[in-house]
Amino acid sequence: MPQVQELRLGEGPGSEMIRTLGLLALVVLVLGCAPARESARVVRVIDGDTIVVLLDGEEERVRYIGIDTPELGTMCGVKARLVNSLLVSGKVVQLEKDVSERDRYGRLLRYVYADGVMVNARLVEEGHAKVATYPPDVKYRGLFLRLLVVGSC
Repeated sequence: MPQVQELRLGEGPGSEMIRTLGLLALVVLVLGCAPARESARVVRVIDGDTIVVLLDGEEERVRYIGIDTPELGTMCGVKARLVNSLLVSGKVVQLEKDVSERDRYGRLLRYVYADGVMVNARLVEEGHAKVATYPPDVKYRGLFLRLLVVGSC
């Protein structure tokens, strides 16, 4: 009479490979959810919410997503540009896309990170920018609203 062998879940031939493949699938899923960022060097600061970067050998204007700073003709606008310069000038920054690639003026639309800090959020938190989100680029709208300082520049 043939002998019947009892197999339990997770035991037997191939079970180690199945566990390994499951773990690998989980890692790929988690990494796939992380926002893709590209690195670029800041070559010029235009104002409080626009910079020029060197990206893949080309200069590109980058408009910060989700915020708006005062115009340069105002004291608050000059201050916002100065703070932006202190945060990013000459640095290698990371650029994170939301949904839209460019605005109607041809500028890249990005969240900008310098030294591990999101510059868009820092400008709002310090009162140099107001929240200005436009669908579909609203990924960090909630964060910006929580950081908003009322009554600043």
